[in-house]
Amino acid sequence: MTSDAVAKRPRLSMPARVLIALALGAAVGLLLAAFDPARAIQVADAVQPVGRLWLNALQMTVVPLVAALVVVGVNSAADAAASGRTARTAIGVFLVLLTLAGAFAAVAAPAFLSMVPRDEAVIASFRAAIQAPETLAEAPGIGAWIVNIIPSNAIAAAANSMMLPLVVFAMFFGFALTRIDPDRRARMLELVRTLGDTMIVIVRWVLWAAPVGVFALVLAVCARVGIDMLSALGYYILTQCALYIAITLLLYLVATIVAGERLGRFARALLPVQAIAASTQSSLASLPVMIESARHRLGYPLAITSLVLPMAVSLFRIASPPQYIVVACFIAWMYGVDLTAVQLGTAVALSVVVSMGSVGLPGQVSFMTNNMPITQSLGLPVEPLGVLLAVDTIPDVFATVANTSADVTATAVVARRTGQTGDASDIDPDA
Repeated sequence: MTSDAVAKRPRLSMPARVLIALALGAAVGLLLAAFDPARAIQVADAVQPVGRLWLNALQMTVVPLVAALVVVGVNSAADAAASGRTARTAIGVFLVLLTLAGAFAAVAAPAFLSMVPRDEAVIASFRAAIQAPETLAEAPGIGAWIVNIIPSNAIAAAANSMMLPLVVFAMFFGFALTRIDPDRRARMLELVRTLGDTMIVIVRWVLWAAPVGVFALVLAVCARVGIDMLSALGYYILTQCALYIAITLLLYLVATIVAGERLGRFARALLPVQAIAASTQSSLASLPVMIESARHRLGYPLAITSLVLPMAVSLFRIASPPQYIVVACFIAWMYGVDLTAVQLGTAVALSVVVSMGSVGLPGQVSFMTNNMPITQSLGLPVEPLGVLLAVDTIPDVFATVANTSADVTATAVVARRTGQTGDASDIDPDA
């Protein structure tokens, strides 16, 4: 084979490499557990530090990255809202849809997981395999919890990874920036963006080693737990996919009831968008076909589509709050913890804030940095996230379909709310 042929050989994407590492780690771990349990434990003990080291490397970037993303996200939303009535309406629609999606997940995920059979011995072995704590600290009372929402010392909150107080401080900081001199605000935002971009570079370096970390984590889990672990991960994948599909279907109701769209026409317009989204797993790659469908299949005016759809791709990802909620609920299910209504409500609010600030991040980067704040704010361990990251590629197909469907739905609602229904001549009669 010539050097040119080698150079032209397509390289595997990061999700593909992670899935291969997941399959190899599971295969090796399960074979060891089946044929030589004693040796399986020895191998698990040997590879555990590798997986833990990789997870620690990801975790070290979370505090500065989340703080930077929230500050930048608040200012981006404020800038967009200041650009006109249509933009303000779009921001409002995004926030409402994100909140509703998170609230739906907060109700549906615990209900679904409560019906899943739970083997305490398997879960205990899983916790041991990823070096997660055996028991959780007792949750503070409602009074102490309310007091701790606003940190008395933001630096201490960051040092102790107290994510909810840190995000609250970052929101205050971000809103305060919108009230100072524009030149000084621009300089500070440039510094904050630089901090966030630097953390993303570090995360990408760490994710370059993701196949090694995932292989070690999954091998250790499967060697200790055996085939039962795959069924537990299957429940997680099924929960995610079911919620994304349900949310996508509910968006059709939003389009027909709130935006006044005809169901058949709207569904036909979404089909090409969803096909591109499923094949590319990228909302940005789906933007041209979203604009095409909105303009020529649904007849929305250029003034709406050219503003709302790029804003949606930049600020709006409806599948994010449900993902964060499901991850937290799955970890709580592993520990037999029943999350309270207050905790779930807090998780929904926090998930909306975090998702608005981090839409532009690649999927695997955003999985760790966005799920850690929600998980930690509920007092749950973050160790399972490394294993859940490895299987997130499968639900991500359904998540991207939901995201792009929501972008078009939000555009329909904005068009209706602003009274800009467009010209019937824009509609392609063959669509």
